[in-house]
Amino acid sequence: MRVMVAKWFDGLAVGASALCLIHCLALPLLIAALPALAGRLDLGDGFHLGVLAFALPISAYALGEGWRRHRGLTPLFVGAAGLALLAAGLAFEEWVAVETGVTVAGSLLLAGAHVANWRGRAA
Repeated sequence: MRVMVAKWFDGLAVGASALCLIHCLALPLLIAALPALAGRLDLGDGFHLGVLAFALPISAYALGEGWRRHRGLTPLFVGAAGLALLAAGLAFEEWVAVETGVTVAGSLLLAGAHVANWRGRAA
């Protein structure tokens, strides 16, 4: 049962990373293309903190369970680096380009770690 839940969490985390990428890359383009929305669409300062609070326990559980099963340290370390970059993105909220770059890099690393974890669990 634990393996099934951890596998489901890996899938959930990959999906969340994809949504994060869409948010980080597509939303600024949409806002730039539609200036009328820019003043009305404010996700607030707590949005990124909320996403990190969502990603941290799910990723920690899924990557930890994957390590217990396949003993691969790479997904664990890459996932930790991705989470660290997501957290670092919070420090750059005033510099949108830096925040976006750091957050996208963290999201890609985290998604890659979950895919590797998923594959390692299947082997």
